[in-house]
Amino acid sequence: MARSGLSVFSVLGLGAAIMLTGCFGPPAPAPTTSSAAPSATTGPSSSATASPSAAPGTTAATTTPTTTAAAPTTTAAAPPSSAPASPTATGEPSPTGLPEQTGPLTVYYVAVGDNGVSGPAIGCGDSLVATTTAPVRFTDQVGPSVGTLLANKSRDIGQSGLINVLYQSSLTYVAGELDGSTITIWLTGQFMLGGVCDIPRAKAQLEYTAMAASGATSAQVFVNGRPIDDVLSLK
Repeated sequence: MARSGLSVFSVLGLGAAIMLTGCFGPPAPAPTTSSAAPSATTGPSSSATASPSAAPGTTAATTTPTTTAAAPTTTAAAPPSSAPASPTATGEPSPTGLPEQTGPLTVYYVAVGDNGVSGPAIGCGDSLVATTTAPVRFTDQVGPSVGTLLANKSRDIGQSGLINVLYQSSLTYVAGELDGSTITIWLTGQFMLGGVCDIPRAKAQLEYTAMAASGATSAQVFVNGRPIDDVLSLK
């Protein structure tokens, strides 16, 4: 019987040990695992929260629209910036194709009453006499020669006795063209002459100066688009 009693107490002791083990043994870590679970849940919650905020931020970002809006601005600015370059290049004078030279210019003035002794005879018993300037640089000699004649605002040519009947006229050389043996020049402005005899003198000064510069044997003069004979016939 005593062995049976001990067995009963042993069984009771073992049961109590099992119960105590159930209260303080393995269940103890469970709360730690449970408390960690919400922490893990929080992780997805945080990533879920970050994901929506990141997604709208990326979608609503104005980087793409800003870049797109900048493109038209650049395109629209190109023509104005490139436009000015074109007119500066086209403004340069067209080359004449003639080499640059240095030499004196020949300009004709009138010897009144000379009757063709000193040069070609012209109306009213006068002569034309060639004079030369100091050496100048030129490519097309016609423009500088006629321009020198028109720029002279003195009636008397030094002590030579020659006169310039164009000294009061306001004429400007525009262009010249050599066609075979004929030189044609275009002028603008107005004649201011001293009398009837100045008409053939003025015409001869212009024609002979243009012929000497171009090597032509005949000349035509247009003033304001009209032949010089028509213009001077009104004087």
